[in-house]
Amino acid sequence: MTVLATIGAQWGDEGKGKLVDEIAARTEYVVRYQGGSNAGHRVVFDDNEFSFHLVPAGILHPSVTCIIGNGVVVDPRGLLGEMESLRKMGVDLSRLLISERAHVVMPYHFVLDRLEEESRGDDKIGTVMRGIGPAYVDKYSRVGIRMADLLDVDQFRAKLASVLAQKNRMITQIYGQQPLSLEEIHTEYVGYAQRLAPHIVDTQIVLQKAVGEGKPVLLEGAQGSLLDIDFGTYPFVTSSSTVVGNAAMGAGLPPRSIDYVLGVYKAYITRVGSGPMPTELFNGEGDALREAGHEYGTTSGRPRRCGWFDAVVGRYVARLNGLDSAAIMKLDVLDAMPVVKICTGYKLGAQVIKAPPANLNDLAACEPVYEEWPGWQTSTSDARTWEDLPEQARTYLKRIEELLETPLAVVSVGPGRGHSIYLRDLPF
Repeated sequence: MTVLATIGAQWGDEGKGKLVDEIAARTEYVVRYQGGSNAGHRVVFDDNEFSFHLVPAGILHPSVTCIIGNGVVVDPRGLLGEMESLRKMGVDLSRLLISERAHVVMPYHFVLDRLEEESRGDDKIGTVMRGIGPAYVDKYSRVGIRMADLLDVDQFRAKLASVLAQKNRMITQIYGQQPLSLEEIHTEYVGYAQRLAPHIVDTQIVLQKAVGEGKPVLLEGAQGSLLDIDFGTYPFVTSSSTVVGNAAMGAGLPPRSIDYVLGVYKAYITRVGSGPMPTELFNGEGDALREAGHEYGTTSGRPRRCGWFDAVVGRYVARLNGLDSAAIMKLDVLDAMPVVKICTGYKLGAQVIKAPPANLNDLAACEPVYEEWPGWQTSTSDARTWEDLPEQARTYLKRIEELLETPLAVVSVGPGRGHSIYLRDLPF
């Protein structure tokens, strides 16, 4: 087996960055395959904390080639800033490659993202306003600008002039704002292209060659399956497909090249932005989870909504992605809880249902049906084997495994490398 895909199995922020960093030690390629700088992965290593938005989390390993795939939308300014921050921390970025087919987040995408969100009033989606949604809209409207376009100065100017005329009409006539300057944008982005040019290549060829040679490849997802544009809590979702069906396409690989799918869950659940969340806690328990888990957005800094583990949506995601195994992250956050709960069903009217309804009004009306389990009220941060975990923690994890109908492969008990228990062998 050579290609392993990691999938966020909740509403994002599950701890994928830490897990990717650990697994990357055993691989040769790590590929981000969707999303943009709206994503945030946090890695703790050698008492340093690294925040990633576009650069794959595997970059901290000197032998790993990291790829920003064709399915990602790239903010060049943000990427260059992220690269500079990593350089200052001693990270070698010569191993970073960017797909020439990746679409570019342009200044008008930021402006329209903000204006559209503000116009929604009380019906806001909760976007972090990084221009991601409008960039994907342009991609599918076939007016997007790709990384390859930036490298051709004249072609870029012609495309930009055509698109900007349309965007300025929207900005001025619909929203009453000042138009953006063609000259300023062209000059600014040509400068970005010159700095990024050594990294922009046909990554599809690189990856297909690696897979053909049997080299290990790790696909790194952003956000979570419950934010998927088709299968998430639409319209309160992200603008890309976050499920495994898109992982190969966003990396430039054949779908059957994916050998193994690892779903990443937290031992509880969180969400940022608007939309239903059946197990959300509005009391001191939710506040305790937020503070113990440092549940504030890596990208936005916003406090995350916190709740008990939801096995209804958890099983839905496991089936949707055909998970081979699951990772449970941040178990240690529950260490002080006297009681832990798992949602096993939703009460909707007179019925108890076992799958999330597509209708958002129905999902918002669902009341969680809980099982309660005694907490362990002792630290798990030093546990390195299954036997090291308190009996109550093992019971809790076994019950999650049963409800997900998916074997557990990893349990994380801390933010740093090595703070994980591997219960099953992964492909590499």
